[in-house]
Amino acid sequence: MNNGINEKVHEQIVQLCKQGNTLFEKGQTDQAIESYTAALELVPLPKHEWDTSTWIYTAIADTYFHKGNYEIAKNNLLNALNCPDGISNPFILLRLGESLFECGEFDQAKEYLLRAYMLEGYKIFFNEDDKYIGLNLDMI
Repeated sequence: MNNGINEKVHEQIVQLCKQGNTLFEKGQTDQAIESYTAALELVPLPKHEWDTSTWIYTAIADTYFHKGNYEIAKNNLLNALNCPDGISNPFILLRLGESLFECGEFDQAKEYLLRAYMLEGYKIFFNEDDKYIGLNLDMI
């Protein structure tokens, strides 16, 4: 469902995101970010009102996270958080907590990591570095 975005534009957005996903999987992160950013540019203003923006901001953020650019990842995740269903998306909460952790913002990191844990339990941390769940062990 495209929630009112022109069908042709929505299809372009989906194709650019698929291209970004393929590039990301191949380790071509800069090109993936270019594809995701091009997709985001097609989303009408205000971008935070579209569910499409939720997953595009998340994809951009995840790519930056894997590149080690945690500050940029954090900023994109904060954008995703303010989009439809962002605040209740466990992956966004997890990755935001991890990005905050890497930026040295441990109190905020704990908050978002705990929120992710409360929604998904330990399984959300299964493929993540143990340092992230360790930050929350005193709170769980």
